[in-house]
Amino acid sequence: MEEFEQVKLPLQESGSAQTGSAEAVIEAILFTMGESVEISRLASVLELSVSATEAVLKGMEERYRESDRGIALMRFEDSVQLCTKAELYEYLIKIAKTPRKMVLTDTVLETLSIVAYKQPVTRVEIERIRGVSCDHAINKLLEYDLICELGRMDAPGRPLLFGTTEQFLRCFGVRSIEELPEVSPLQLEELKLQAESEVQLQLDI
Repeated sequence: MEEFEQVKLPLQESGSAQTGSAEAVIEAILFTMGESVEISRLASVLELSVSATEAVLKGMEERYRESDRGIALMRFEDSVQLCTKAELYEYLIKIAKTPRKMVLTDTVLETLSIVAYKQPVTRVEIERIRGVSCDHAINKLLEYDLICELGRMDAPGRPLLFGTTEQFLRCFGVRSIEELPEVSPLQLEELKLQAESEVQLQLDI
């Protein structure tokens, strides 16, 4: 989002109303960008002079500082940015540390099952069983710390080997891989057939 559309502020409105419109536009831009924006660019979008834009920003800065708001207007030489007030960082840390809920789709679960029962296993072996690319599923499982890289196979290309983690054992309530229920070759074949049907469905679409 490198370019902004110019905003036509209604000239027939009073000065305070125009100021309010300018503040709304600036706030929307800074919120959407999520980074600092040059004041000259804001002035260009608003079709105001840099000094007039500076005046609007000063008013915003004062109101953010005086009111009970969670954000503040930060200045960086010739640019500005919306930031969280420093005194509220402790609350952000608490929410950031809250574990995210895992979303394990059928595809991700099937991939996890293959890793659990065939480990150490390569990406190619997983895809050979499922019959489809497993990049997304493997990346999700790595993100959730349910699988990890165990090293590389001593073979051409030295492919990565994947296996389950302690987090996997905790999540599924087992103390070791040996406690997992046995899976039959028929069940693995069913996984492959399900994957093939996914591919055919995508081709039909």
